[in-house]
Amino acid sequence: MPIILAIETSSELASVALLQDEQIRTRESSTVQTHSQTMLPMVQSVLAEAGITLAQCDALAFGVGPGSFTGVRTACGIVQGLAFGAALPVIPIVTLHAMAQACHEASGATDVLAVLDARMGEVYWAQYRYAGGWDTIVEPTLSTAGAIMPVGAVIACGNGLSAYPAAFEDRIPAADRYPEVMPHAAQIARLARVAYAGGDTLAARDAQPLYLRNRVALTTAERMAKGNS
Repeated sequence: MPIILAIETSSELASVALLQDEQIRTRESSTVQTHSQTMLPMVQSVLAEAGITLAQCDALAFGVGPGSFTGVRTACGIVQGLAFGAALPVIPIVTLHAMAQACHEASGATDVLAVLDARMGEVYWAQYRYAGGWDTIVEPTLSTAGAIMPVGAVIACGNGLSAYPAAFEDRIPAADRYPEVMPHAAQIARLARVAYAGGDTLAARDAQPLYLRNRVALTTAERMAKGNS
């Protein structure tokens, strides 16, 4: 079984996971301002616990986005640096896909709507279906929560559900909503192992974050208008 080291920094929670055989070791940090400072110590810690070096891993995986602009850049940059140094391939995993995997593990859901708060009154969302493997039903999209159009009945997950609850109250039953499910390196690692088996890897130099939005903040006028609305 390939050994996969994964990192995920697209939200307030930064995480590292090492998938070795069927055992997964994880580290987490919720200090969003210092993701870039906490990741390497967490990587070193999880490798030390497993008793292996970085070079003994088969691939490095990361949450490619969408998510925090700074966060996805941090993950990509760290993975590129580690991969260059250890001559390892890189596997980018869409954060919304990782959320769908987490939702499936938590609830057994096979039709999953992943909704991540994008701030500025919008969400990142995508829909996935599991039938022995994952199919993407709706590609990652940026829109308002009210504009989400799921295909058929779904189980929904992600903090976009709690950020904009009114958009989901009449469309998705409360029992089918898992707002606590967020991107995590554990699911990045599990999805990356599948990708690795299919030869779906990149050279470190080719890894790029997935951005769905060009702007990262509202203008002063937009913030004022939003406050007065």
